[in-house]
Amino acid sequence: MKINKKILGIFLVFVLLFTSSFNHADNIFDIIVIDAGHGGHDPGCNGGDSKEKAVTLAIALKLGKLIEDSLKGVKVVYTRKTDKFIELSERGNIANKNNADLFISIHCNANENKEAAGTETYLMGLHKSESNLTVSKRENNAILLEKDYKTNEAYSGFDPNTPAGHIILTLMQNAYITQSAKFAGHVEAQFKINTKLKSRGVKQAGFLVLWKTAMPGVLIETGFLTNAGDRKTLGKDSGQSVIANAIFKAVKKYKG
Repeated sequence: MKINKKILGIFLVFVLLFTSSFNHADNIFDIIVIDAGHGGHDPGCNGGDSKEKAVTLAIALKLGKLIEDSLKGVKVVYTRKTDKFIELSERGNIANKNNADLFISIHCNANENKEAAGTETYLMGLHKSESNLTVSKRENNAILLEKDYKTNEAYSGFDPNTPAGHIILTLMQNAYITQSAKFAGHVEAQFKINTKLKSRGVKQAGFLVLWKTAMPGVLIETGFLTNAGDRKTLGKDSGQSVIANAIFKAVKKYKG
């Protein structure tokens, strides 16, 4: 598919100008959707005895309880509360159908380099580096476990093998990029303050789970299961509680 660069440039400017009007001046919200990555026949990445799908679910449930107990008037919706497979497109649909004000997708990272360690919080955007692209590809590979994903209308327009595919992925979230970046910054700041995990910062990449969510949203890589130090935190109930508490404090900070 050939793209006329001049037409594409005009189109992108128009979209950015149009969607910027949707950025809100405040962060008033009453519905949060928490997404525990992977699940069911999709284990995610593994490290030692720890499976990503189990770690993300534990953190998601702990985070949800903190919000429900401490932020009165804020409703928590979970994409899953058990070891269940949920399609990537359905995770975003759950957020949209519930008119969520914030979407938080929780994951664990992996790398062939066992020394790689720390947290990363992503918002929807173009891949700024090869490492960001690698992370998004790994998380997006869950689509291959879905039945008939090639004919799923929810993914229409997405082709990971073309520049246009990645541009389309980013456009849907342009309206919320400022708020998503603000929340992502709070998350990484709280990781620095409240955990012993190394913060690798706020990044951008194209994630299918964030693609069509009509609200601010982030994907949080809570650490590397392939790193012994991170795994020691991620694999323990106490460590999962520390991570959940840090994200909760970020939610409070964002809400103001």
